[in-house]
Amino acid sequence: MSKITEFTPLAQPVSRDDKPDYFVERDGLVFAGTHLIVDLWQAEHLNDSALIEKTLRNCISAANATLLHFHIHAFEPNGLSGVAVLAESHITFHSWPDQGYMALDIFMCGKAEPHKCIPILKAAFNPGSVQISDLKRGVVG
Repeated sequence: MSKITEFTPLAQPVSRDDKPDYFVERDGLVFAGTHLIVDLWQAEHLNDSALIEKTLRNCISAANATLLHFHIHAFEPNGLSGVAVLAESHITFHSWPDQGYMALDIFMCGKAEPHKCIPILKAAFNPGSVQISDLKRGVVG
């Protein structure tokens, strides 16, 4: 039987006076970054790896983020998964073309602006609906 222990953080929270550059202050909070969980429904072109890569590269540019690595994996008979590793964190996605559904995970730290990805995604995939969860990660205090 395993014993449950209380979580002890390895590092102390960052104070407002010595916060690293990648932390931001917005809406009265100090935090590391914004994490968007984006669901596109009734979307098009979800098995087009070239379009998806071009679209995510456009998102990265618009958000003022820095691309470090990009990879897409194709599934048989269809569907794609991919990751863009960013200096500011990442964008990941998985598509279900038969369902017209794409799940995206957009996490950007510091001054990057992940919300600027949304209009680009809408223009590229023409979804019937978009669901967005907007989370602040690494909230200090």
